[in-house]
Amino acid sequence: SINKKLINISIRLIIRDIMKENIILTVLSFILVLIIYEIFIVNKAKKNREKLPVEIKYIIKKYKIDLDKINYNQLLQMVAITSAFDISLIAFVMSMIPNFGLELLVGLILFVPVIFVSYSFIGKRYRKKMKDNE
Repeated sequence: SINKKLINISIRLIIRDIMKENIILTVLSFILVLIIYEIFIVNKAKKNREKLPVEIKYIIKKYKIDLDKINYNQLLQMVAITSAFDISLIAFVMSMIPNFGLELLVGLILFVPVIFVSYSFIGKRYRKKMKDNE
């Protein structure tokens, strides 16, 4: 009985440590991806408004957003934060899987749906903002 309790406590401590490590890595990956996104995508897009990032093109086309009726820089920031969150969320889920092949498969399966769902929230939000400004 005492051995069983010690084993249970040990297992809980190991799981807690693994979760803590994964959460720290997830937060760090979010920050890293956000910085990279800011440097390579957002800054370029702010300097040259003619060359829209693929994500912005998708949101504009899919949700019929008029860039003249919304704050373009705010949209860029929202896409950067959302993309960084999506990537770090997928990395977190992948880090919980012990098998490398299965980890990659899960990551590939989650990647597109997570991004499309996130961008749909952004698109709907900005479509509503655009209509409110009319």
